[in-house]
Amino acid sequence: MKKLFFFLSIVIFLSACSHNSDFHPRKVNYDRDVCAQCLMGIADQPYAVQAINSSGQVLWFDDIGCLVNYTKTPSWKKFINNRPYKIWVGNSNGASGDKWLELQKAYFTYGKHTPMGYGYSAVKTPSDSSFTFIQVEKRIIEGKTMREEFLKKNHMMGKGMKHNKQH
Repeated sequence: MKKLFFFLSIVIFLSACSHNSDFHPRKVNYDRDVCAQCLMGIADQPYAVQAINSSGQVLWFDDIGCLVNYTKTPSWKKFINNRPYKIWVGNSNGASGDKWLELQKAYFTYGKHTPMGYGYSAVKTPSDSSFTFIQVEKRIIEGKTMREEFLKKNHMMGKGMKHNKQH
């Protein structure tokens, strides 16, 4: 009897330890979800980004440019910590029915006024003028954004901010 109890205890303990990660996109909590990069509240889901790690932690970004900048920080390395993760981007074309798109499967258009002024928005279907995320990341790092216009319009100085050229 003791052996059976011990065996069942081990099985229950091991099954409790096996954890299936939930990488499904989360619903935005507009009253509390904030961008990990700029600390602005998430207000515009079609331009938002969420990164989910295998521990179930979620990082929110209000603009794809904020994600790009955050991935260059030690905080990002700590968040992923060599674990699986998934990134979802808001679908700026709600007509297709999908609210969230997987980052690596999304395409990006340029020219919309996004929450932090980077100007890139995700869509499901490619076009002649769309970009992959790899291309968008490179363009943001090169400063090919609408950020400078955004900063001027909103009377922000932008000093010390990276990637704020307009092209």
